[in-house]
Amino acid sequence: MTSRVPEDALDALDARLLLLLTDAPRLGVLECARRLGVARGTVQARLDRLAARGILTGFPPELDLAAMGYGLTAFAVLEIAQGRRAEVARALAAIDEVCEVHATTGQGDLFVRLVARSNDDLQRVIDEVVGVPGVRRTSTSIALSTPVPPRVRPLLERVARS
Repeated sequence: MTSRVPEDALDALDARLLLLLTDAPRLGVLECARRLGVARGTVQARLDRLAARGILTGFPPELDLAAMGYGLTAFAVLEIAQGRRAEVARALAAIDEVCEVHATTGQGDLFVRLVARSNDDLQRVIDEVVGVPGVRRTSTSIALSTPVPPRVRPLLERVARS
C-alpha cells in the first residue's frame, strides 16, 4: 500500500527553497532563483504560496538568548483551572521571559519555556507565573544543555530528496 501525499504538501522545490532560506535568510528572490536554477517569478510565486498557506511565517533573526544575558532556560508544566486556558495564556504572554506556551495532554495543561538571567531571576519569573489567576500548580525543570536545538532541517531535507 502506498502512502498518499496530501495535495498541499511541500514538494522538493519548496523544500530546497526553504532550506536555502534557512541557511541564508537574507537572500533576495533573484539570488534564490539563481541558486535553485529557476525563474525569479517561480521563486516569488512559491514564497507567496508558502506564506498564504501559513508554512512560511517570516524571517526572524536567530538570537542567542544567553549572549543577551538570559543564560538560564527552564520548562514549567502548569495545571490550570478548567476553562481558563485562553485567559492564562494571555497573562503568560504578558510576561517577557515566557518564550513559548503549548497546550498539552497528560499531567499538566500548559507547557511553558521560560528564560531568566540567574536562579534568583528565575524565582521571580516563576512567582509571576504562579501569580497568574487560574494557575493552580506548577512544576519547573531547569535545562542544563540543549543537545538538539529547535530544528526543521531534517524534515525539509527529506522532502527535498523526494
